[in-house]
Amino acid sequence: MSKAAEESKAAAPPPKPLFGSCWSCRILSGSALIGAGYWIYLSPRRVISRGIAPSPWNIFQLSFAVSLACWGVVILADPVGKQKK
Repeated sequence: MSKAAEESKAAAPPPKPLFGSCWSCRILSGSALIGAGYWIYLSPRRVISRGIAPSPWNIFQLSFAVSLACWGVVILADPVGKQKK
């Protein structure tokens, strides 16, 4: 790398978190993602509870629903904003 590129990299400020310090924004979006995950989770869960073997689509829906809910928990927990330097 060139010397100028290294200096500009060192002088760049650290990136701000997506929601900054807006607690209400994090609660709203995190709760919405958890709710969306729960809503998507209910459909394949009904099929499985009837005793019908789950299709690959049902398994994909369950996986997607859990990932949405986990994403909501991560936004609520804000692990990036709590890092100490």
